[in-house]
Amino acid sequence: MEQFDVFLAYNSLDKPEVQDIAAALRRRNLEPWIDDEQIRPGRPFQDEIQQAIPLVKSAAIFFGVLGLGRWQSWELRSLINQCVNRGIPVIPVLLPGVNQLPDNLIFLNEFRWVCFSQSIDDGRALSLLEWGITGIKPESQPIIHPPVFERPSKPPKTIPEAPTQTDDLSSEKGIHYTRLRDLLVAKNWKEADKETYLVMIQVVGKKDGDYFSRDELLNFPCIDLLTIDRLWVKYSNGHFGFSVQKEIYLSVGGKADGNYYEEIWEKFGDRVGWKFQNMWIFAVIYSTNKAPKGHLPFGEFKLVKGIVYLFFRIETCKL
Repeated sequence: MEQFDVFLAYNSLDKPEVQDIAAALRRRNLEPWIDDEQIRPGRPFQDEIQQAIPLVKSAAIFFGVLGLGRWQSWELRSLINQCVNRGIPVIPVLLPGVNQLPDNLIFLNEFRWVCFSQSIDDGRALSLLEWGITGIKPESQPIIHPPVFERPSKPPKTIPEAPTQTDDLSSEKGIHYTRLRDLLVAKNWKEADKETYLVMIQVVGKKDGDYFSRDELLNFPCIDLLTIDRLWVKYSNGHFGFSVQKEIYLSVGGKADGNYYEEIWEKFGDRVGWKFQNMWIFAVIYSTNKAPKGHLPFGEFKLVKGIVYLFFRIETCKL
């Protein structure tokens, strides 16, 4: 089947502007998928869109002054899942009159957006969009070098906070937590999340790629759980950590009793930013400025619902 370079998701009220951008992309030898040209009359939109999304190499989500359209909201959920599962780029595109992403789409702030702030004919914005689609930076735009002025000497670079000698890195299983601590000190949340999964899977005697059983989490060694949680809480200033997540879970009506409650879990997912429009997306935000409180750790998708069993263990360990 034919593959497309980019799927264009847009509000039908923004169609004229998006069609102009699609035409400009074709002039740059890119093939966009746009519903008006690909769905023949008499065919259901949802079926055709569902078949098209796996065929695209990237996706552009357009935001106009009138917000998301009905079909666009559905497309966005599907595209975010494709982004997670296949690693395809999802590019937010701001049309003229829009200067920032909607507040309720905080996970999209993780992606660099393209802004046609003044006009659809903005060549620089189009080149940025092309770069996002292809991964190759266009060289068509002239580089304008600013005049060189004498500047005062640069201030010294800020050195990340050094790990304190008082960090307790104890383990019942002989696990080394130095790397996790160093990643958290450096605010490298993505790698710290991955390291959290790796050390935890070692604690239960398994290897990278394995999943946790319910019993393994319900009986996770207290000392190791305390070490991991304490490091996350300390170096995120109380923004992340299993104990932080537990308090949020309790605040939406949950019970740390080792049982899974679907309705409470759904509310918890909304609060920590793992859901969008009633759909689990697990598009992780690795920034304390943008991520909701309790968003991490996530354990590289290997913990997920198992986190509720850790809440029980936190209670029994009296963390």
